[in-house]
Amino acid sequence: MTTPTQQLSDAGVSIWLDDLSRGRLETGTLRKLIEEKNVVGVTTNPSIFHAAITSGTDYDHIIAAKAAEGASVEDTIFEITTTDVADACDLFAPVAAATRGIDGRVSIEVDPRLAWDTAGTIAEAKHLYQRVNKANVHIKIPATVEGLEAITATLAEGISVNVTLIFSLERYRAVINAFQAGLEQAKENGHDLSKIHSVASFFVSRVDTEIDKRLDKIGTEEAKALKGKAGVANARLAYQVYEELFATERWGLLADAGALPQRPLWASTGVKDPAYPDTLYVTELVAPGVVNTMPEKTLDATFDHGVVTGDTVSGTYEEANATLDALEKLGVSYNDVVALLETEGLDKFVASWKELLADVEGALASARKAS
Repeated sequence: MTTPTQQLSDAGVSIWLDDLSRGRLETGTLRKLIEEKNVVGVTTNPSIFHAAITSGTDYDHIIAAKAAEGASVEDTIFEITTTDVADACDLFAPVAAATRGIDGRVSIEVDPRLAWDTAGTIAEAKHLYQRVNKANVHIKIPATVEGLEAITATLAEGISVNVTLIFSLERYRAVINAFQAGLEQAKENGHDLSKIHSVASFFVSRVDTEIDKRLDKIGTEEAKALKGKAGVANARLAYQVYEELFATERWGLLADAGALPQRPLWASTGVKDPAYPDTLYVTELVAPGVVNTMPEKTLDATFDHGVVTGDTVSGTYEEANATLDALEKLGVSYNDVVALLETEGLDKFVASWKELLADVEGALASARKAS
């Protein structure tokens, strides 16, 4: 009997873990997830690194060594995060080799404080790529308006990109345009397009969290009936956009030159409302050629009792549109929700990064005193 995670893989879904730490690498727990639960990649973000570095003693020796060198807090964090990602890239190298680089990817994000700085993001993306120095790394760039140009410029350099914090269908279209423009420039620059990989991280659960709050305020039976439906509907319509924009003549020319499509990645797939099934954002978003990046709790739930019934996205677009239309009729503004979620998402990552800077600065100071 195959496991639900194997069934997901068989249905064309790549399972990536939304977490990374030195402890996972050194204890072999990450390797075990590869071997037992079909994990074929990893994503990180500022919140994940903050939790990893500040919860325990795994990084104390690195911080002590950096303190002895007189390193700055920024240099210390850069060293820690890029080392973890490089080591994870090595762990996933066999997966990358077996899938021709499609999976076996490990993502690292540019400093979130650069999200509104196009030139700064491009420079940081190149710096991270050079430091990690692994073919299977993905550089994460937020899908802000300022980030779109940075996405194109980074891909044009032959660097693989994970575009993060996508909430709206309109912005997703702009992301795909930025991706295809980047590949067109990469082709002109002489890069092998078959070696450039990208995913577009479309956030799911946060959409329900915000919209459900608004539906609770409305309080009618009609409003309550729509709770927990917007996140899946929005993601399913994103897959429709993916199908549409990767079936154009423009894309055909790039594909003929060896390019691979930018895969949709379902992010924020941990269920926030305990009233909903804990595998909701996994089993309802099964489609060929997608990635689902899961926190370990969601991965464990899926492995234990996820019911995978094949493709649950194709053919659902009319129903998904009807859900979003019904929300608008109740006065829940889609455009307002997605704009708010982008702002909040960036604010959370910036806050996590600032907390990390403060905590590591404190640890460096303590290490200097101890020596």
